Amino acid sequence: MRRRDFVKTGALLAGASSLLGPQIWADVPDHMWEGYPFGSPQVINRLDQGPFGIDQDQGWFTIFATQPSRDHVRNFGGGLVGYAWEENGPSLGVSCGRETLEQAVEKMASLPFVDVLYIRCDWRDVQTASGKLNLSPVWEITFDAAKRHNLGVAFRIQLSSPNIQPQKLSLPDFLQDKVPIVNIGHKSKEHQAGFDFREPRYDSPEFQKAFAELNDLLSAKFGDHPQLEYMDLMMYGFWGEGHTNDIAGPFPDYLTAEKTFLAMTQLQIDTWKRVPLAVNTEPDISKSGNRQVQDLAVRSGCWLRSDSLIMDEPIQIEVLAHRPPWLATVLEDGANRHYVLSDYEDEEQACLNKLPANMLAFVGHDKEVQPTDDYPHQIGGPINRPYRESAGFHALDIGTSYFGLWTEADNIRRYYEKYPDSLRAMEHRLGYRVRPSLIWQRKRYDTMELILGIVNDGVAGVPGVLGIYAESLDGRVRVGGNLDAGQPYAGQFRQASIILPKGMEGQQIKLRVELEVKGAKRPVRWACQHPTNPDGSLTIRLKKGSDAGWRKGV
Repeated sequence: MRRRDFVKTGALLAGASSLLGPQIWADVPDHMWEGYPFGSPQVINRLDQGPFGIDQDQGWFTIFATQPSRDHVRNFGGGLVGYAWEENGPSLGVSCGRETLEQAVEKMASLPFVDVLYIRCDWRDVQTASGKLNLSPVWEITFDAAKRHNLGVAFRIQLSSPNIQPQKLSLPDFLQDKVPIVNIGHKSKEHQAGFDFREPRYDSPEFQKAFAELNDLLSAKFGDHPQLEYMDLMMYGFWGEGHTNDIAGPFPDYLTAEKTFLAMTQLQIDTWKRVPLAVNTEPDISKSGNRQVQDLAVRSGCWLRSDSLIMDEPIQIEVLAHRPPWLATVLEDGANRHYVLSDYEDEEQACLNKLPANMLAFVGHDKEVQPTDDYPHQIGGPINRPYRESAGFHALDIGTSYFGLWTEADNIRRYYEKYPDSLRAMEHRLGYRVRPSLIWQRKRYDTMELILGIVNDGVAGVPGVLGIYAESLDGRVRVGGNLDAGQPYAGQFRQASIILPKGMEGQQIKLRVELEVKGAKRPVRWACQHPTNPDGSLTIRLKKGSDAGWRKGV
């Protein structure tokens, strides 16, 4: 959708309910996600992926084998996410004056298991006037720390948040006299507030115009940024998650909500050409077209995200666990997010005592209560380990690519020193972890052929298209191509053939791997126990044709 057409459409949305006929109703019903026909990305320069029968060659030999790495391996498309800023703001230490923002972000970036730094802030934190960005200081601090520590950066800009109401809205002040604001009330099981929440009319022409400008400004600055790992779609509702909990939304009717939500999603897909976008998997609790948005996003190659885990409904776990294997998922779990050990409870409480009441309403507690009755009264029941340990293991259960660690770097470090099991499991299995398990060399076509048996030791498929190349040590020869999208899938094995030019037998060569997502190619490090080169590639030696030991017919 062209932006001019989008703005024109936005001008009609406010009165859309009287103009739309039933033929526009495009509801996507709940469905099984495993095997659902979303379509598959087209792969160019596709490698032959077998089968490789015994009659094809004039001799073969297994020349190399690898075992899985037990180290932390940093690759684009998966990892542990440390928060520089969340919906309540910076770390508790910054909020109560115990440390500076620079110190908090540096501590997070310095944790050896962190792969990505994440910013979740409000629209007002990035724009204060029309026509230009005015980023809050956390942005420069975060990108600077990420660059020094070779980390990725990801972000979400919330179009609405209940956390800062009633004092402020996420919507910048300069828009609040242009965009209609709706009082949506406060009767909610989730939010026991003593005030009415307010939401902008997302379908108003002024909101749509400003939203298009916001995306233009952001994509001009970050659209090709080498550190940017992914961006959460900016969605309607509380925290930008596509809902207003159990409070009625600001739209006059369902069709207006659906049309607006879909148009905003399409605008972002069209604007962000190279940055992976992550769509929230929140079910349609606010009757706003979430299933349609998710369907559009997945068909457009967007990744998936959920802001809870143990608290998710069965349908949301179905979506996350059985997504198309070439899409990454981003998981967080908001409970016990401060990782407070019992020895430090007094320290945290002293900090919490300094925070305003409206912030405390959303911070939550970190008490590891172990219910003993037959009918537990807390989410997850009688969890027999610290909650954060359970959350980490459950993220692996549904094959996630990224897992959020929140903001408290000191607490996270101390917590995993005492309870390291889930962290070690995530370091060994989170996301995708590819290696050449077996490498065969075959005599074929009067030259040499490599058959690569690539295994994925991770819990998630490859989030894009994996390219594999054989190179001479001097870099003058480079041959290879791509596996099918998502291959190898989690815990599975994929074979591929590379025909080598004549004259390379007996030489040392490098095996290099890269990941292509939305047209951008990024290097990948092999996750094998065998020593790799500084660039993540693997050096192997080819067998000579005149060597003894070639196998055929045995």
